[in-house]
Amino acid sequence: MSTAFYRTRELTHCRGVSPRKAEVLKGEIEVFHPEDLLYYFPYRYIDRSKFYSIREISGANTYVQIKGKIVSMKTVGKGRQLRLTAEFSDGRDSISLVWFQGVQYFIDRIQIDKEYIIFGKPTVFGGRCQIAHPEMDTIESASKKHLTNGLMSMYNTSDKMKRNYLDSAGLRQIIMDELQNLKTSPLEETLPADIRERENLMELNRAIWNIHSPENSQTLAEAQYRLKFEELFYIQLKMQRAYKRQINEHGLVFSRIADYFNNFYNQQLPFPLTGAQKRVLKEIREDVRTGKQMNRLLQGDVGSGKTLVATMTMLMALDNGYQACLLAPTEILANQHFETIFNQLTPIGVNVALLTGSTKAAVRKKLLPSIKSGETQVLIGTHAILEDTVEFANLGMAIIDEQHRFGVEQRSKLWHKNTVPPHILVMTATPIPRTLAMTLYGDLSVSVIDELPPGRKPIQTYHQYDTNRERLYHFMRMEIAKGRQVYVVFPLIKESEKLDFENLTAGYQRLCAVFPQPQYNICMVHGKMTTEEKDENMQKFVSGQANIMVATTVIEVGVNVPNASVMVIESAERFGLSQLHQLRGRVGRGADQSYCILVTDVKLAKETIRRMEIMTRTNDGFEIAEADLRMRGEGDIEGTQQSGTPMKMRIANIATDGVILMRARDASIAIIANDPDLKLPENQIYVNQLAHLARELNVWGNIS
Repeated sequence: MSTAFYRTRELTHCRGVSPRKAEVLKGEIEVFHPEDLLYYFPYRYIDRSKFYSIREISGANTYVQIKGKIVSMKTVGKGRQLRLTAEFSDGRDSISLVWFQGVQYFIDRIQIDKEYIIFGKPTVFGGRCQIAHPEMDTIESASKKHLTNGLMSMYNTSDKMKRNYLDSAGLRQIIMDELQNLKTSPLEETLPADIRERENLMELNRAIWNIHSPENSQTLAEAQYRLKFEELFYIQLKMQRAYKRQINEHGLVFSRIADYFNNFYNQQLPFPLTGAQKRVLKEIREDVRTGKQMNRLLQGDVGSGKTLVATMTMLMALDNGYQACLLAPTEILANQHFETIFNQLTPIGVNVALLTGSTKAAVRKKLLPSIKSGETQVLIGTHAILEDTVEFANLGMAIIDEQHRFGVEQRSKLWHKNTVPPHILVMTATPIPRTLAMTLYGDLSVSVIDELPPGRKPIQTYHQYDTNRERLYHFMRMEIAKGRQVYVVFPLIKESEKLDFENLTAGYQRLCAVFPQPQYNICMVHGKMTTEEKDENMQKFVSGQANIMVATTVIEVGVNVPNASVMVIESAERFGLSQLHQLRGRVGRGADQSYCILVTDVKLAKETIRRMEIMTRTNDGFEIAEADLRMRGEGDIEGTQQSGTPMKMRIANIATDGVILMRARDASIAIIANDPDLKLPENQIYVNQLAHLARELNVWGNIS
């Protein structure tokens, strides 16, 4: 028997897993086979070597372990209200134990005056401590399970799991039983001996055992390191392999810079290019003339001029007889890009078109032949561009504006829009930390615009409590009196669109009362509006007809109003750092001094206070991105898998495991440098594991 023993067996073959439990495990935590159980890692560990006396226990304790006897028990209530209570004594004091589920099960098994070890979380009820649903073992069974020897693993579970006896203790018992199989049927090693020796890594089976049942804190740390390294190593190996293939991929040759680029540079450039923009354009120019396909990531802070670089990059394609497209994540952003690029390129004779999900059938019917014939030279749009019905005459450059990551699959669809794949330039909305970039975009070359256009004054950011609104309104009136405009942004609460709308509407009505017509004009934009309604209200603000725009985060990207000098963010505590920084970037685009006001409740968590302090201290998007990653962890940055992570991450944390990531990356680079296609016999171990991880990711993708 081998690893296949754990990958092919049904969950119901595991001890303690009924068909019902198997369905719950599949639906709740994506555990399909015994191997998934072994790789469902604990989220924390509790020291079980310490015993408490009942006298020491209070509601402030997290978990306690006590030894003693049950001296009495009784049932209380009827039907759904039925519960079992027991008095547990350590010989000196007593504490109540309570069960709300499985009452008859415990009545049948608990013996009065028998010695037990109780483990659980104390709470205070009626002025007295009690433990609800404690873990309960006889002295003999606790000894067999090694429960009181040291660290005990704790597992994340859902309410549905708990209702089906799959709480942390229940899940732990199933996993411990499955671990016993490793003694006779060990997992096949996934890392070769030379890497394990060089990196001082624990052997796989010992690591799996110790992650669930640590011998001590040292072996736990070694097991965690081994499993984190392996996870990050295979992500990097996949990325490095793709990168090596891509830099050798045959690409279109852009041999010249001609009239389109030169005319735009001389006649339409809105402001002189910064040194950073010139450097990035040179890097792109070098890529597209080599005959290899460009796959490049363009990083830059909010307002650094990424879109201008993208526009000039598209003109390189046009100068060489090719078409270009720009793929945006939302219709609002696609419309904004279209308006900007249309106005810039039409005067130099470029045919620019827009294609989104809202494009009317009659317009689409005329547009598709124009794209296919090459008459449309630059196409701006959303996912609609990826549809099979959209055929290009000769697509040479594809720009992907990834406010929310489109992913490798969508990128590959663009590859097939031409017989020779077009050059690809990916832009990020805000800077992303180096470790995250290496994980999400490790298959791309990287360019960074680390300089803002000259003449812009740094945005001044202030934190304001919502109890001091009069001061805020006075400031808004003063700015409007100077001829400036103001954004007021409300958060999107994912759990409740209805509550969102109510908050926004209440805020709009309050502002209308404070800023009455005809002296003031307020427009509103939100997700429930039609595209036409959004455009109409946006236009009121862009044209200056409206002084104040009330909006949800739909304006996070896609609005460029140089005259807007104030960004008020309501309930700022609901936003992450990167989102706050991106919203702030909607102002500060003109020559006037701009301001961002973060309005919060008075009662704030420590982490929220830290976010507000960082925002008021710095405008540096790269610093903010690093702080955001540290504070939230990679799991919250668009979610882990949702953000396009190339493999499912179970244990590594990009926010805290940067050192391990770098070692894993170095190891993967060395392997690919020596064997780019992993053809050598000794590298078959990597091919097998990469194939398994790819299959696993597909299964995950199908159910998420």
